[in-house]
Amino acid sequence: MDTRTLGTPARGTGLEVSALGLGCMGFSQSYGPGPGHDEAVTFLRAAVDRGVTFFDTAEVYGPFVNEELVGEALEPHRDDVVIATKFGFSFDADGNQTGLSSRPEDVRRALEGSLRRLRTDHVDLLYQHRVDPDVPIEDVAGVVGELVAEGKVGHLGMSEAAAGTIRRAHAVHPVTALQSEYSLWTRTLEDEVLPTLAELGIGLVPFSPLGKGFLTGTVDATTTFAADDVRTSIPRFTEENRQANQQLVDLLGRLAADRGATPAQLALAWLLAREPWVVPIPGTRRLARLEENLGAADVHLTADDLTEITDAADQVQVAGARYSEAQERLTGR
Repeated sequence: MDTRTLGTPARGTGLEVSALGLGCMGFSQSYGPGPGHDEAVTFLRAAVDRGVTFFDTAEVYGPFVNEELVGEALEPHRDDVVIATKFGFSFDADGNQTGLSSRPEDVRRALEGSLRRLRTDHVDLLYQHRVDPDVPIEDVAGVVGELVAEGKVGHLGMSEAAAGTIRRAHAVHPVTALQSEYSLWTRTLEDEVLPTLAELGIGLVPFSPLGKGFLTGTVDATTTFAADDVRTSIPRFTEENRQANQQLVDLLGRLAADRGATPAQLALAWLLAREPWVVPIPGTRRLARLEENLGAADVHLTADDLTEITDAADQVQVAGARYSEAQERLTGR
């Protein structure tokens, strides 16, 4: 697979990764019952065999068990892959998430746990999972910079942060990548954040690049979700909103068919064509879907294609918020 660079090599922040990464959260939470442990390990190693070198996890996924899974699966390939994980949440004695915490001592404690679970002596890319309003971002960037100097972290990342916050962090320690939701139906980054990333030489890692499955065309108004599927709590996935949003999927299907691609491949190819420093991390637990997603790297869109797809999507008003009000309060700070 082709590779891309997050960050700016000339500034010492370049991180080379596969053009498409793999979001690993779904193996442990959010999308109903997942595969068994052994099947998941086999799948992750199969992704490496197919050229994926960029794997995304977090301590809060599970919590903790996702990092353990990723660590076990990738241990034989550790020198050939890039592992990204995240800190920023607090937990009680039973491991239940209790809130946000990015105090420097908590960042260090979180990293030590991640290193142990990931079976490694360093994390290639360490994200602040959500901005903690009680801790100056300068303090967060400072402690991660110390961890970089100690050899325990390769690069600093941020997630769902606002442009001003990114600038403040970057002034203390270079930010290599921002991970935020970005896709044909979630484009709020375009006004302020994308220009900031371009100016500062920071890569973008879009999560949910397929709209949590909706842009694949496999989810519609009749789909029934498992009780523990996160989409049951997302306004955009009410039956009424799925019905309204079907027009975007239908449009994507027509545009994809014209180009010999699937809707998922076109949605990912659109992201890849936006900028050379955009690296989507679609998540899947099925090998056929993984191979379909990776095929997006072979769908080369011209400037005219990109304009046509973007202009067509602009005509569709997406119905429903991407998060609940409580979740949305944690983003864009």
